[in-house]
Amino acid sequence: MKFLVDAQLPRRLALELAAAGHDAVHTLDLPAANRAQDADIATLATRESRVVVTKDNDFVVSFHLRRTPPKLLLISTGNISNNDLSKLLAANLPALEKAFGKHDFVELSATTIIIHS
Repeated sequence: MKFLVDAQLPRRLALELAAAGHDAVHTLDLPAANRAQDADIATLATRESRVVVTKDNDFVVSFHLRRTPPKLLLISTGNISNNDLSKLLAANLPALEKAFGKHDFVELSATTIIIHS
């Protein structure tokens, strides 16, 4: 899978996704870095068939209104350490991969995976 990790999440998530065999970039890797606008992130995700990984509710609104980005992983864990976030993502990665095989909007909370229609 291809992922684009948004600015409010640590770059190490992109590195860990890449280490797990995925094509993953962080907004810091983009020309505008963490100043990249949401519209630019959604356009890149559409062009490159990437799942946007974010905590930003603006992407949820955009997804529901315009279906952009076309695939969205919302991280709704609240404030947890980067280590705990990494562990949570790693533990749930197989289930997330399976979910994105059939669904476009998936949410990862601290305790569950939620499939949105």
